[in-house]
Amino acid sequence: MKYVHVSGRAVTAAALTTTVLLALAGCGEGGDSAAETKAPASLEVAGVMVKKDAKLHASLPDAVKKSGTVRVATDVPYAPFEMFVTEGEKELTGLDYDLGQALGARLGVKFAFTPQKFDGIVPAIQAGKFDVAMSAMTDNKERQAVVDFVDYSVSGSGIMVVKGNPEKISTLDDLCGKKVAVQAATNQFDLLKAHQKECEKAGRGEIGIQTFPKDSDAQLALRADKVAAQVLTKPAAGWTAKTADGGQAFEVVDDPAATGGYNASPNGIAVSKKLPELTDAIQKALQSLIDDGTTTKIFEKYGVASIAVKEATRNAAVD
Repeated sequence: MKYVHVSGRAVTAAALTTTVLLALAGCGEGGDSAAETKAPASLEVAGVMVKKDAKLHASLPDAVKKSGTVRVATDVPYAPFEMFVTEGEKELTGLDYDLGQALGARLGVKFAFTPQKFDGIVPAIQAGKFDVAMSAMTDNKERQAVVDFVDYSVSGSGIMVVKGNPEKISTLDDLCGKKVAVQAATNQFDLLKAHQKECEKAGRGEIGIQTFPKDSDAQLALRADKVAAQVLTKPAAGWTAKTADGGQAFEVVDDPAATGGYNASPNGIAVSKKLPELTDAIQKALQSLIDDGTTTKIFEKYGVASIAVKEATRNAAVD
């Protein structure tokens, strides 16, 4: 994971400068033509048939109804949120992509995803190149000043262990006195360092923090029983546990006190402030997908059911 906010991905304030915005305003990319993106009457997503809601469609901005398209920016790859089906090809998959297709089907429009470098996404929305972003983006106050969020998940750091959890780890406290793998220079490393005080208070010994250049290196140490656990983002842990060796290598520790992960924060769909009707429609469409169980199926598909929200909130971040 990049050294960013624990639950998602960040952009610097410098990326929001007028110079960048003016440069982006001249770009003409960002989705297919309306003729190519006409939405079907219904669409199967994660095994669920999602149908159009005529009232929600009618509430969309006129420009979106006319084009039949919501232009979506996403930074690929960032598993399990956005990935290429086949490396080197354009076809996309992932939690954000599937959720976008479900939202589009419910709203009766096409959610057309276009890859965009992460630090350029918010400026591109401001410049009118995209309508929304779906890219595991953390909802925070700084971003709320320039885009609106419809929040669909809450995630933080998680604990992954080998299948069967032989060390019987269930909370961060259970890492005290054990060797734990973590990627260097991440929020997960900071989490473990900060928890050393709790270990000391409990008299359980320090966490033996083992740092690695990449998450994949840390996973090798976990496989080899050189560490008792690995700490990484909860979504990454869920996806790795679901896919590694067909789901037989690892499992995720689900602490009831931190279902979305430790230090969890909301992730949201970023929507242009110029399109308040679109924000309203997306929020209502997302809530309908939560209510009928569609989002549960999508999150389960990617092994991250614990980070799903039960209510589609707006601009939920408070800091």
